[in-house]
Amino acid sequence: MSEQPPYLRIADELRQRIAEHVWEPGDRLPSRAQIGQECGVGENVVRRAQELLISQGVLEGRAGSGTYVAEPRERVRVVRSSAREQPSGSPFQQDMKALRLQSDWESRTDAKVPAPAEIATRLGIGEGEPCVRTTYEFLADGKPVQLSTSWEPYAVTGGTLVVLPEGGPHAGAGVVNRMAEIGVTISHAVEQPEPRHATAEEASLLGIQKAALVTHIRRTYYSDQGRPVETADIVVPAAHCEIVYEIPINR
Repeated sequence: MSEQPPYLRIADELRQRIAEHVWEPGDRLPSRAQIGQECGVGENVVRRAQELLISQGVLEGRAGSGTYVAEPRERVRVVRSSAREQPSGSPFQQDMKALRLQSDWESRTDAKVPAPAEIATRLGIGEGEPCVRTTYEFLADGKPVQLSTSWEPYAVTGGTLVVLPEGGPHAGAGVVNRMAEIGVTISHAVEQPEPRHATAEEASLLGIQKAALVTHIRRTYYSDQGRPVETADIVVPAAHCEIVYEIPINR
């Protein structure tokens, strides 16, 4: 059996000290040099252990100040399922209501934004073709828990009442319900989740440590004709949210 990497051993040791109330929430940890000396490892090993615990929400780093025990924060469950699309309201609202949390979101929409190469490929359009781009910051009890950037081909919604996802009579209704208003039936969605480190901008918006672990989901909605009609990049912080996939079973 292979030996546990040193940084995981140190992470377990730090986690145990917190569990035993050696350090309480809000306490500043000793320096990496001091911890390394006590545990018989180098500062780089301690740094990796602390970075792991920061990504898990156990610790938090404060620029120019040090590393602290994070205040307890319950992870929010984010459910991904086509079955959660409802005639009114958004899936995010449903998830937060089930957790008895107040849901809200902030958004900004820009019309006729040229599609970057990757987005154009995902939407099956030419690079530079106009799209409606909407950026979102989703909040649970006032705290950011999810970011999303949505792209819709202007050729699909341009000149209709649903051209602005968060404006007009169908604002906030969700992609499936909005598209139905203009005769476009969504048949399915494809999601590709992968872990990565947060960018500096994402970390700032989500209130997490720079380079903390996030789950990046590339989601694309398809019409019953097989045409991509919306694609989005969804970013969820691993320390604050758990992602659950709900799979409907047809009998």
